[in-house]
Amino acid sequence: MNRQVSPGEVTDRNSFIKFTKSLRAELEANPTAWENNTLASFLEALESYTEDIQGYYDNVHPGIDADVPSWRIFADIIRGATIYE
Repeated sequence: MNRQVSPGEVTDRNSFIKFTKSLRAELEANPTAWENNTLASFLEALESYTEDIQGYYDNVHPGIDADVPSWRIFADIIRGATIYE
């Protein structure tokens, strides 16, 4: 099984690919671990998490501007959507 890659490790396209591969492996190995394990619920959570991510950054990672796109922000949004309700 692949090692879980955290969003904080995502710095470029290649690390984003590793991140998404590790998410897929996680979902395949244990789909019940994901709060949003259907496409419909995942996309709804993706939308909500994208709207709310600046508040997360303000509380946990001050200085990150969610309006300045980066591979890290994309990874944070996707990771958040797997568990966001």
